[in-house]
Amino acid sequence: MTLTPAQPQQSPIITAEGLGVRFRRNRGARRSFKDLLGGRARRGRPGDFWALRDVSFSVYPGEAIGVVGRNGQGKSTLLKLVARVLFPDEGRVRVNGGVAPLIEITGGFVGDLTVRDNVHLTAGLHGLPKAEIARRFDDIINFAGAADVIDTPFKHLSSGMKVRVAFSLISQLDEPVLLVDEVLAVGDKAFRARCYQRIEELLADGKTLFLVSHNERDLRRFCTRGLYLDAGKLQLDAPINEVLDRYNADHPA
Repeated sequence: MTLTPAQPQQSPIITAEGLGVRFRRNRGARRSFKDLLGGRARRGRPGDFWALRDVSFSVYPGEAIGVVGRNGQGKSTLLKLVARVLFPDEGRVRVNGGVAPLIEITGGFVGDLTVRDNVHLTAGLHGLPKAEIARRFDDIINFAGAADVIDTPFKHLSSGMKVRVAFSLISQLDEPVLLVDEVLAVGDKAFRARCYQRIEELLADGKTLFLVSHNERDLRRFCTRGLYLDAGKLQLDAPINEVLDRYNADHPA
């Protein structure tokens, strides 16, 4: 039985209603153009599976949500739906405002462009004016420790430096929702400490956090509420400690 904590008397910033996403096992593709023309997308095909099915919840401004579950249970798919880079086969998701997604290390960044150009391009796509990008540019670069690679193509950076640049930029955006999917595990200890401090500052400013992580310490530190996904279903929506206790009971080490 799914339990939902009592919510404040305000409008939700994220509403998911009956979300369902279907993938094809054999090709890893959502659906082909031929399938769409033939009307087979809704009926399904042999080998299709549901990454998410009948998932509903609401998130309120300022909440910090931890998404919990084993690998392959739909956590990253859910964040991509909230980020509006993936669209559901069933149901709908509404987001009142923009999102700052840190879902994949290279997501949204152009490999052949320099760090400088990627900062300007990505910040511009999120609606920051050129003057505001210029004002924040040094802070973004200094937070990432990327002064020596400003004019290096993004694809030539190490995985750790890509995370530094991506987190530094995304966390500087003025979007009300921050999506973080496991990428903090890639950074070194000192940079993670700066990321944690930055997340705490964003939460103090009233931002909404969606955090996918297998690190229970991080989940307990930042999140007050959890969504437990298993086999593409929302098994529990409850305070984060209750969700983690249930998850550990279902999947003991």
